[in-house]
Amino acid sequence: MPNEKIQTPNKDEETTVEASNNGDASKNKVKFEIYGEEMIEKRVKSSGNSGRVYLPPNWVGHKVKIIRI
Repeated sequence: MPNEKIQTPNKDEETTVEASNNGDASKNKVKFEIYGEEMIEKRVKSSGNSGRVYLPPNWVGHKVKIIRI
């Protein structure tokens, strides 16, 4: 799937995905190109049997995408 473009229903948003097929799944990285309004980099904190990331209150109700890096 090298350089596969994914067009979402929202025409303002386009995602490009690149991946290599070298057979070593632990070293495969994927490139995401996403257009948006704002970005915050945070570390996930432990929360019971899950993880949690706190975001600003003015982001409530908005669509977000989380990418593990």
